[in-house]
Amino acid sequence: MNSAWVYLLAGAAVLAACGKDDDKKAATQVAATVNSQEITVHQVNNVLARNPNITPEAAPRAKREIVERLIDQELARQQALEKKLDRSPAVVQAIEAAKTEILARAYLQEVAAAQAKPTPDEVKKYYAEHPELFSQRRVYVLEEFAVPSKDGIAAALRERVAKAKSMQEIGDWLRSRELQFAVNRGGRAAEQIPLEMLPLLQKMKEGEIQVIEAADRVNVIRVVTAKTVPVDEATAAPRIQQFLFSRRSNEVIAEEMKRLKEHARIEYVGEFAAAAPAAAKPAAAAAAPKEAASPDASIEKGVRGLQ
Repeated sequence: MNSAWVYLLAGAAVLAACGKDDDKKAATQVAATVNSQEITVHQVNNVLARNPNITPEAAPRAKREIVERLIDQELARQQALEKKLDRSPAVVQAIEAAKTEILARAYLQEVAAAQAKPTPDEVKKYYAEHPELFSQRRVYVLEEFAVPSKDGIAAALRERVAKAKSMQEIGDWLRSRELQFAVNRGGRAAEQIPLEMLPLLQKMKEGEIQVIEAADRVNVIRVVTAKTVPVDEATAAPRIQQFLFSRRSNEVIAEEMKRLKEHARIEYVGEFAAAAPAAAKPAAAAAAPKEAASPDASIEKGVRGLQ
């Protein structure tokens, strides 16, 4: 499938409304017809609005391109129906999977939207508790070696870092032991760094090297430069509010999924039965018909940092 087609047809929100006059509305409802099948202005605007990068000046040209892509799509759809591809098991399965995903997402969005917005006091409290992100925010230039985690590597690296005078020495030591590692160097603001790493980086001086452990790797980080660029509370407030709302929504969604699972009859079958969570395994006396459960869509559990 043409990538430009996917890009144009992937978009969100209506940019322009149709006129209120009934005669004008009737005249402009249809953007094109394809073998008597109508493509409406609403469809065009709906696709256009899902791409916020299109400026008002570029909108007329973008609309014409969208109409052409929708025509291509409609022609292909008509041919698919003519060849009865809509009855193909693979197509039917894909349609049902898409429908399930859309409905599940709609429900979770409804749950999230029902949550109360963070109060000004909550925003103020978060600002005060995270000076490393705001009042003492720093922009770093970092040099980093990311080494896959394995037994003993963190302790060995700490020992080496304590003796080394440069990252070059540490890199040579890693290569001499044929240890794989990735090298990264560049500028990063505090909000682009994992929250769990920030307190240590905040305390580091320029030129200092430290070892920081992550879930699947060990990072050797040198602070090349660190410049303080604070963000005042008024500027930070909208971002903090969005972050707190997203975090609260994720927590509520996780709780709702837990509640739904606890009240549902879920039975894992075949190869999935052995690895099923203990709480989900059916009682021995259960007489429910066996049916394989669909894998749950993963739920985003948190936001790593403010964007």
